[in-house]
Amino acid sequence: MANPAPASQRGIAITEHRLSNGLRVVLSEDHLTPVAAVCLWYDVGSRHEVKGRTGLAHLFEHLMFQGSANVSNNGHFELVQGAGGSLNGTTSFERTNYFETMPAHQLELALWLEADRMGSLLAALDETSMENQRDVVKNERRQRYDNVPYGTAFEKLTALSFPDGHPYHHTPIGSMADLDAATLEDARAFFRTYYAPNNAVLSVVGDIDPEQAIAWVEKYFGSIPAHDGKQPPRDGALPDTVGREVRELIREDVPSRALMASYRLPHDGTREADAADLALTILGSGESSRLYNRLVRRDRTAVAAGFGLLRLAGAPSLGWLDVKTSGDATVEQIDAAVDEELARFAAEGPTPAELERAQAQIEREWLDRLTTVAGRADELCRFAVLFGDPKLLNDALPKVLDVTAEEVRAVAEARLHPQNRAVLVYEPTTADDAATGVATDTEDTDTEAAAGQTAATAETDEEGAAV
Repeated sequence: MANPAPASQRGIAITEHRLSNGLRVVLSEDHLTPVAAVCLWYDVGSRHEVKGRTGLAHLFEHLMFQGSANVSNNGHFELVQGAGGSLNGTTSFERTNYFETMPAHQLELALWLEADRMGSLLAALDETSMENQRDVVKNERRQRYDNVPYGTAFEKLTALSFPDGHPYHHTPIGSMADLDAATLEDARAFFRTYYAPNNAVLSVVGDIDPEQAIAWVEKYFGSIPAHDGKQPPRDGALPDTVGREVRELIREDVPSRALMASYRLPHDGTREADAADLALTILGSGESSRLYNRLVRRDRTAVAAGFGLLRLAGAPSLGWLDVKTSGDATVEQIDAAVDEELARFAAEGPTPAELERAQAQIEREWLDRLTTVAGRADELCRFAVLFGDPKLLNDALPKVLDVTAEEVRAVAEARLHPQNRAVLVYEPTTADDAATGVATDTEDTDTEAAAGQTAATAETDEEGAAV
């Protein structure tokens, strides 16, 4: 069979092409199943936005599904789903992506659809579609941020972690005021600047004929003109650590007290970021983690405790701590226990068994990701856009498995301490709230998901596009 072996064994076959208009194309042939994935990353996210127009990248992601010169209204969805495929799009700090997974014989359709909206969306973009999707995004903000317990935690911690004026200070969802202020001309200018072939990477993965795939890409994308008006994003560099603890108390109608914190960690793409990922996995990922064992099992002061990592390439990554208290436990108790566990880890480092288990967990998650053609297509775009080389995908796992216990300990010592964090303390608005509703958090709680849920809020859209 022509299907490549997992990355840990021999690497995924990758070929690259570049069109005359600057579009970068990455192909990976895999005939195991008769499906093909198309993934298109535009090098634009919320870090490219300017003050007063936050949320525009995310709003535009929705507008891309509102029709183009040859596909009206929801036609993109109807054509893909009618052909047996699936699709969506997401927005993050650092990119906006669009993707389809199709039966292999429908690959040409997916390529034509993506090219049609890249080349002709402005022909269909009008006040009606603008207002429609503005309302959709505002409603999404209400549902996912404003009207759910702890919903604005990610937004608040991001603002505390990155100073005012920093390109990562605001999250991709944007503010209600800025969404209201965005004009049709703002959207058109945004499209002209960022939705150009020379600002994009297209990956095609799966049961494909590479020569035919490139011929279709040339046919549909080749005539779209490049655009040279993009300015580089503002510098996201910051000191390695915050230098002090920043803390905010929030009194809201929430089920239980909570301690949430973000720690400034190394940039994505570095060996230190991999070491930090392993440290957070050992400390707070799953029921075998140190924080879960200490706070939930031993002390019984929490119903959920975990760490998640938001990898960022253009700014320091962020480690997300999320602890929900149990019963009458206080945040002060949680605070002291967390600091004690982090200090012990920074002094002693991981045990050999802990490091082996964490590396195995990350390996499993990575290989699960690469099992699907869609996962591979997305990762190829990621490495091409953020790090310049899609072939780095094949090096990602070996690098994690090569990290030593001392490197894990060292990054914890340097970064996981009180002088390098922003903290949110949630207190229920009434005393009764602190003692009720807590038990529901103990059911079906995935501590890794609990820790990463606020980070994931800004990483994905993002069901709104697929309505």
